[in-house]
Amino acid sequence: MAIDVERLGPEAKIEMYVKPGCPYCADAEAFYRRQGRKYVTHNAQDDPAVRRRMFALTGSDPTVPAIVVDGSYVQSGWGKPPRG
Repeated sequence: MAIDVERLGPEAKIEMYVKPGCPYCADAEAFYRRQGRKYVTHNAQDDPAVRRRMFALTGSDPTVPAIVVDGSYVQSGWGKPPRG
């Protein structure tokens, strides 16, 4: 069953692997800010260790934002359909 990243419960721990200047990353962050949700971002462009961790989670998919919920990879990209 797919997880809808726009309808997460309030207890969900949200992490995003992002690239500075990415409009889809900015849209995802703005969405969660408007919802009053806490989230953590990881700069996958400028930090090689973070990029390796993202690739391990996504099966080497370079698309950002890569969204992880409660420690499990959910999707890459943002929007309907996800783009990034």
